[in-house]
Amino acid sequence: MTASTYILIFLAVFLLIAFMSTFKVVPQRSVFIVERLGKYSRALDAGFHILIPFIDKIAYKQNLKEQAIDVASQICITKDNIAVEVDGILYLQVMDPQKASYGIDNYRFAVIQISQTTMRSVIGRMELDKTFEERETVNGTIVAAVDKASEPWGIKVSRYEVKNISPPQSIRDAMEKQMRAEREKRAMIAESEGDKQAKINRAEGDKQEMIARSEGEKQRKINEAAGTASEIEMVAIATAKGINEIARSINQDGGMNAVNLRIAEQYLTEFGKLAKVNNSMIVPADLSNIAGMVSSVTSVLNTTNAALPKAK
Repeated sequence: MTASTYILIFLAVFLLIAFMSTFKVVPQRSVFIVERLGKYSRALDAGFHILIPFIDKIAYKQNLKEQAIDVASQICITKDNIAVEVDGILYLQVMDPQKASYGIDNYRFAVIQISQTTMRSVIGRMELDKTFEERETVNGTIVAAVDKASEPWGIKVSRYEVKNISPPQSIRDAMEKQMRAEREKRAMIAESEGDKQAKINRAEGDKQEMIARSEGEKQRKINEAAGTASEIEMVAIATAKGINEIARSINQDGGMNAVNLRIAEQYLTEFGKLAKVNNSMIVPADLSNIAGMVSSVTSVLNTTNAALPKAK
């Protein structure tokens, strides 16, 4: 092949490359930054575009989708001088492709460095126990710091998540012992509370039982007293009725003679009992004393009868 043939082939390949570089297709959610003769010209959105060969060139390609950037683990010193290893994930999105291209050389590297330095600062103001409890505070502080620093770069930081907080093995062993002791303490407290409640329940049951028994005993005594009172009242009423009947009988014809006869009979009956019980007894010298005794009793009955209301 002659030299002219090589030249023609070279020119054909050159023209083909130039022709192919003239047409650009930008993918969805992407932006291409075009420079014309080394100076910013325009930003190409998603779609088909034609460039001027050898004059326009694609300088930067920016992704507009939200990006998850892994922040490597680092050693942070807590307020109580404990070295912990912390890592996380940062979520950001390019909002201004021009600023992201010309505002900083590598925005990914920059946001990672800011995240790590802010993390060290935040952890340094906390004690070890608080680092596990205040993850939301740590995340919010890092997001605010990185978002403020990356604003001139056209970057928006949406959130930051702490993945792991790993203290040294010796601290983990101590924390495990502390947690085990805390669990045993809670178990003992729960057991004692249960025993306390059981004793309270038993005491309350005994109290209720004693109250019920005393109430029953009280009611029994009330019932017995009421029965005794009712019995006494009925006996008194019966006695009063008997006395009234005796008084009425005495006032009738022949009633007094019947009383005298009844008194004489009872006197003789009791006198006979004395003779059976005692070996010796005193006998009245004058048996007419029996009539005198009957006369005295009759006088008493007459006096009592006079005081009673007359039978109608």
